Amino acid sequence: MSTENLDARIAELGQAARAAGRVIAASSAAARNQVMRTTANLIRERVDTIVEANSEDVEAVKEHRNDAFIDRLALDESRLEALAVELEHIAELPDLLGRTSDMRDQPNGLKIGRMRVPIGVIGMIYEARPGVTAEAGGLCVKSGNAVILRGGSESYRSNQALAECLQEGLRRASLPSEGVQLLPTTDRAAIDALLKMDEWVDLIIPRGGTELIKRVHDQTHIPILKHLHGVCHVYIDDAADRDQAIRIAVNAKTQRYGVCNAMETLLVAESRAEELLPVLGDAYVEHGVEIRGCPRTCKLLEKAVPAAEDDWSEEYLSPILSVRVVAGLDDAMDHIAKYGSHHTDAIVTTDEERAKRFMREVDSSSVMVNASTRFADGFEYGLGAEIGISTDKLHARGPVGLEGLTSQKFVVYGDGQIRV
Repeated sequence: MSTENLDARIAELGQAARAAGRVIAASSAAARNQVMRTTANLIRERVDTIVEANSEDVEAVKEHRNDAFIDRLALDESRLEALAVELEHIAELPDLLGRTSDMRDQPNGLKIGRMRVPIGVIGMIYEARPGVTAEAGGLCVKSGNAVILRGGSESYRSNQALAECLQEGLRRASLPSEGVQLLPTTDRAAIDALLKMDEWVDLIIPRGGTELIKRVHDQTHIPILKHLHGVCHVYIDDAADRDQAIRIAVNAKTQRYGVCNAMETLLVAESRAEELLPVLGDAYVEHGVEIRGCPRTCKLLEKAVPAAEDDWSEEYLSPILSVRVVAGLDDAMDHIAKYGSHHTDAIVTTDEERAKRFMREVDSSSVMVNASTRFADGFEYGLGAEIGISTDKLHARGPVGLEGLTSQKFVVYGDGQIRV
């Protein structure tokens, strides 16, 4: 397809999405919830078809992609059931659309407040995780938006199968299926065309690696909701509970590797290093995790290799962990401020004042006390699901669910008032 024809085709999708979005925004909560439940049931009914499509995607890339990538790409019956359950949870969430808040009476008799409304048309660009198709499509419809999806070329068959479930769910609820559309080509030029559609697209959400985020940032005038890296830290404080520290530090790294909320750097207060690092080192070795450590770490852990400067800012998304011994809380927070990505950082401590300082001073979208960074997730936060995690400070921050996919407008009630 020529560039001119591709631009025209993507513009058609944008126009259709805008029209569909108006219908979805005006639809009842019951209709939008029906889409969620019907789509969940369709995923269950079509599980064999979706797994087969996904198997073709995996087979096509398995010889030149690493295990972490394959893990992000793969779907099986249990992951599809989890997606179906997420959609059902989204259906159970309270409807935000039309909700008014902050109503107040002015001296002139006007009543002024704010109303929660959809953003409009969302452009969603993501890489290897086909589950995003269902999560993003479901959240956008529930929040009254239309969405144009562009998943990674490696997951095209999987994305098609899941998008078809959403589109059928819309049709069965008497809503336009154009409310969820998948770019009809794996041609990377389609992303460029989408990024130029500021007339039809209100928000771009890129979900993927640094290269993708930078490309989107450099090529569009459409507002973006993004995060660049997931360089997440766990700091084990002088006052940490030993068992909690070990359990959290192991889980944050090893529960799943190829996700943005996995711990990439462990910071340990020097007063606890000799006690805890050998135990943690054995646990990481048992899980096959390579440790790249500071000089003090390498002295305590025979199998650790020296960390390079770049390791402290690296998002590995694999069984590799940077470990650094720090002087204490201030040193840990300085390290996070220098190398962190404003995603998710945790402290393990029994000292309430240190916990408060960490919560107050660490500038990340999620800050945790005595909990694994793996909880930084829309589903775990009670959002039903998430369309992504934002490390921006405007308009939404952290896991983005329904509220982050809406905006507010002022509403004014009068009784004939005029301004003089």
